[in-house]
Amino acid sequence: MLAHFQWKELRNNLLRREWAFSFFHEGQYMTGVYHKDGSIKWGDSSLSSEQKAKLEPFVHDLMLYHVYEQH
Repeated sequence: MLAHFQWKELRNNLLRREWAFSFFHEGQYMTGVYHKDGSIKWGDSSLSSEQKAKLEPFVHDLMLYHVYEQH
């Protein structure tokens, strides 16, 4: 579903934690910012609400795996 998922930490302090992420989906490059509370600010404003609702669970799962799980 998502290919070449990448992330990097943007901010890490007591008030805010944010990570930038990017990936390819159906040949389209997508970016966004994942916040500590689980909210996502998408970099591409042309995404429909249906597309966002479809992609957000995948982004949440990948961020939980890469950032919060100890492995």
